Order: sequence, then structure tokens, then C-alpha cells
Amino acid sequence: MSRVAAIDCGTNSIRLLVADVSTASDGTFSLRDIYREQRVVRLGQGVDASGVLAPEAIERTRAALADYTDVLRRKGTERVRMVATSATRDAANRDDFFGMVRATLGVDAEVISGDEEATLSFVGAVGELDAEDGPFVVVDVGGGSTELVVGELVDGAATVRAARSVDVGSVRLTERCLHGDPPTEDEIAQARKVAAGILDEAFSAVPVDGVRTWVGVAGTITTLSAVAQNLPEYDRYAVHLSRLQRADLHRVATDLLSSTREQRAQHRAIHPGRIDVIGAGALIVDVLAGELQERAGITELVVSEHDILDGIARSIA
Repeated sequence: MSRVAAIDCGTNSIRLLVADVSTASDGTFSLRDIYREQRVVRLGQGVDASGVLAPEAIERTRAALADYTDVLRRKGTERVRMVATSATRDAANRDDFFGMVRATLGVDAEVISGDEEATLSFVGAVGELDAEDGPFVVVDVGGGSTELVVGELVDGAATVRAARSVDVGSVRLTERCLHGDPPTEDEIAQARKVAAGILDEAFSAVPVDGVRTWVGVAGTITTLSAVAQNLPEYDRYAVHLSRLQRADLHRVATDLLSSTREQRAQHRAIHPGRIDVIGAGALIVDVLAGELQERAGITELVVSEHDILDGIARSIA
């Protein structure tokens, strides 16, 4: 058994998982959570328009990472891997970010490709599911990008068929299209058109015909589950492996997009750092739901708390 740490730094949030990894006689891994934490730091603030990471966004990320480093010391972590995704892939000043990470954490952050990001999400998401429910399509709607990956479980191991990451996420779409409070009907229609057009590229690269189960991971989708369940506060145990029907997703998206920022803030299950962008995230998920119903006949979303963090942890076991 070894104790490892995974850090995922995305466009909107930075997350930490410390886990104990056990290896079975057949070579498969099992994870036991020791510690999980999420901070919304909005690293990708304005990067879609400016092409650079804002200094204040880098500082917010540094402060969170310094706290995570203290956690790693206290927990006796043996190995750590940090990956950085959409915002840093696109930033002209990304060397400033990497220098900060090296000075704070003591290891380098890896900029992974969108396809590797999708694969790690898949490995983390389906590890505990029933192989007979496959093939699976795993979707991660982030702040700057959305990943689709199709695969299955073969003899307990995740096998990926196809994966694609595209540049549409809750932060990018909000900054590009949704400016009103609440957004106007024209803004919502334009956002839906933009999302559908970009997601069509993903579906062209990742055929979903024959897929049996849709699994959604990460903060946008887990938040939508909490809102759909009308949870008084976020509860990861109530969210994990919850199931949402197509109609539920459309209702929640419609409600969030028609709400003001103040009204969205009344949902205690929505992290304060997601209040500004959760409407765009819900719209993207609603578009995905329509496409998956049309292309694969899937009308249900399985929500998983296990995602790219678990995949990263498994990669260094």
C-alpha cells in the first residue's frame, strides 16, 4: 500500500485527493480516500479573451496550493502528481504559472493534452461500475473545456475507445455569451448555438452509437445533481451515483438560466465560486443530453464523484 496525492488544476477550480492505493494479486488497483478538497480559484479568469493568466488568478491559485502542500506534509504523502488543463494550455504567460507551482509545491505541474485529460477522467469514473453496464460515455464539463470519452471495462481494467476535448466550458461560455443577469433569451439562444456547434466536433470524433451508460463527472455536473435533488447543502454521498433523467436536466438548466445571480446564490448546494457560471454549465449539459438521446437513445445521467483525480492517483500507484 502506498499513499499518493493527485492535484487537478482546471480553469475554474483546483482540487486535491490524498488516497491509499492497494494492488491486488491480479494487478488491479483500489483506492481508499484519505482526504479530498476543492477550491474555486478561477485561474482561467478572462483567458479566453486576453490569452494570458491574470496575476490575481495566479495568486489565488498559489494560496490554495500552499495550503494543499501543508496537507501533503501532514498526511505523509509519498508521491504527488499535479496536472494543469485548459486554462494553462492556452495562456501566453503560462511559464509564470509553472514557476509558481514549482516554488510552492516542489514538483512540476504537467500540462496534459485534452485527450489525456479525457482518458484520466474515464479511468477514474468507471473503476467501480458494473462492466455489464458498458460501453460507457464519460463527460466532464469543466470551466474551459468539455471532455467526451467512450470505453468499457475489460477484466476489471478501463479500456478507452475514443476521446476528445473541445474548448467549451462554463467559464468560457459565460464570458462569451451570457452577460445579462439573468441572461436574455437571445444570449441563451446564442450560447446554445455556440455550445452545440463545438460539441458536434466532439461527437464526430467520439461515436456514441452502442453506448449504454452516460456517466458525468466533476463540479458542474455534481452541482446540477445537488440542485436537482434540492439538497439543503452539498452532500457528496447523496450526489455520488445519483441518476438524473433528461427532463430533470432540462428543468434545472432552464431554472438556473432564468435566475438572477442573487437567486442562484440562495442554493446552498452551489459553491459560491460557481454561482456566476453554473447556468452556462447547465446549458452545456442540457445540450449534451439532447445529443445523447438523439444519437444513442440515452435518457439518463449517472453522476459520479470519482473523476480525473482518481485517474491521476491510479496513474502514479
